Amino acid sequence: MRVLTSCLIALFLVVCPPCRADASLASVDLVFAGDIVLDDTAGDLIARGGDPFAGFAGFFRNADIRTVNLECVIATKGTAGDKNYTFRAHPRVLPVLKRHFDAVALANNHSGDFGREAFAEMLDLLKQAGLSQFGGGLNLSQAHAPLIFERKGIRIALLGYNEFMPRSFEADYDAPGFAWSEDEQVIDDIRKARSTHRADVVIPVMHWGWENELTANPRQRQLARTMIDAGADAVIGGHPHVTQDIEHYRGKPVVYSVGNFVMKETDNDNQRRGWLLRLKIDKSGVTAFDTRVARIDFDGLPHADYKTPSPCWQRGQTEVGLCTPAD
Repeated sequence: MRVLTSCLIALFLVVCPPCRADASLASVDLVFAGDIVLDDTAGDLIARGGDPFAGFAGFFRNADIRTVNLECVIATKGTAGDKNYTFRAHPRVLPVLKRHFDAVALANNHSGDFGREAFAEMLDLLKQAGLSQFGGGLNLSQAHAPLIFERKGIRIALLGYNEFMPRSFEADYDAPGFAWSEDEQVIDDIRKARSTHRADVVIPVMHWGWENELTANPRQRQLARTMIDAGADAVIGGHPHVTQDIEHYRGKPVVYSVGNFVMKETDNDNQRRGWLLRLKIDKSGVTAFDTRVARIDFDGLPHADYKTPSPCWQRGQTEVGLCTPAD
């Protein structure tokens, strides 16, 4: 009887192939949140047992991959650099980060605020906490290596690059730091993500542009096109501390800046509004995206705005639309 049953099941799968699970139809949701600084008020809240991300917990929980730009160093070591703003958060913030995120982007102009010793300590602390990172490393090779996620049979590569000074904290062959966006190196990294790391989808995350500018500048547009021509499936940006325009190039989305997410050092209303970006991805690339608005109060803490429409798009549309979140 068992043999007969097995034969009938096998025959059914042969004559009814559409009834089998089709891996090519799998889809992954990847969320990217903007700049976060976890010292000052946010750090104090965490020290008291609070959670600055609590208002978005459901949004993060429902995604397959959750990422964010860590615009500070997490360390106990190091000396503040000669800069107007230097940010260092206590390691106690790591469990809260881990609760909501799978990985942090480190390629930005504040990850080196307390020097290479502090940066190296942060890399170790992130590893101990079970948090992945991209865009930084103990040396140049590590900083330029893609972070690979495999979800539902789809391999997604994330690369991170800084393009905002000081460049002095760029990783070297024997020194920790971030990845800098030299065009030839970026092109090579994207190609290797596919050829060497077998990624189905490659997404560079950029720290670029000028603060407070609501539209991308020519350098951002040129580099975005260069990356997509090299094989990137989408480009996500930050650093201007405001949201910027979104465009498509060769059918691939370029979100030039998602703005801030947890940030006390703000000086205008545009800096106190950010987007949480959600990409829907299959093996062919990004099939859709939507955004959620975060309203940032004067303590730098984000609050969900469920009423304000924000950018959304799906494959086949020629223009980015506006959607009001359903969740």
